[in-house]
Amino acid sequence: MKKFIWPESPVQKAFPVAKDGYCIIFAAAFTTLVFALLNLVFPALLFLALTFFICFFFRDPDRLVPTADNAIVSPADGKVVSAENLAVNRFFEEPCLKISVFMSLFNVHVNRIPYEGIVRNINYFPGKFFSANLDKASKENEHNAVFLETEEGKKICFVQIAGLIARRIICKVQEDEAVTRGQRFGMICFGSRLDLYLPADTKLNVSVGDRVTAGSSIVGYLS
Repeated sequence: MKKFIWPESPVQKAFPVAKDGYCIIFAAAFTTLVFALLNLVFPALLFLALTFFICFFFRDPDRLVPTADNAIVSPADGKVVSAENLAVNRFFEEPCLKISVFMSLFNVHVNRIPYEGIVRNINYFPGKFFSANLDKASKENEHNAVFLETEEGKKICFVQIAGLIARRIICKVQEDEAVTRGQRFGMICFGSRLDLYLPADTKLNVSVGDRVTAGSSIVGYLS
């Protein structure tokens, strides 16, 4: 029987929403109110629907995180679009295992820490905005790379990648910060991708096409 823990205290709300979305939700709701007061029915209904969608997009549900030894959890909700061994990569000198998760507009976009450890470095790269489900998005799109070192000295990198519509990458962790598995660390607004680079000897636990949930789905096990 699997055991789970709360990495953070559960939010006491029926429908938790990420704070990063408050300003956008307020702006959409205020615009809806203005149109309603002006008796402009169609624009008011359109912005009311938009307000509800933005609330849906910024939803931030609590997640139970598995406590299995050496388990690496998915840092994002979405579909696994790549799971491959790389002899050469941009982030580590040694070979590694790369797992890519594509987030559509309808997925939860809050990102979570895949494994406990210390954040050693954070590198932001400006770039282009190709569709996040394309392979070239990993190399050419705007992205933010977080480098983590585990207690055993293993190195992990997870990269937030902007997409065709996404224009804002949020990362709330700092260098030298101790983090836990399943902890919230940021989000990418409006469609995106997250790449996870793991040691080459990691035991893969997902396949291309699988649907994964941030903080809860185990994507692999460190050796």
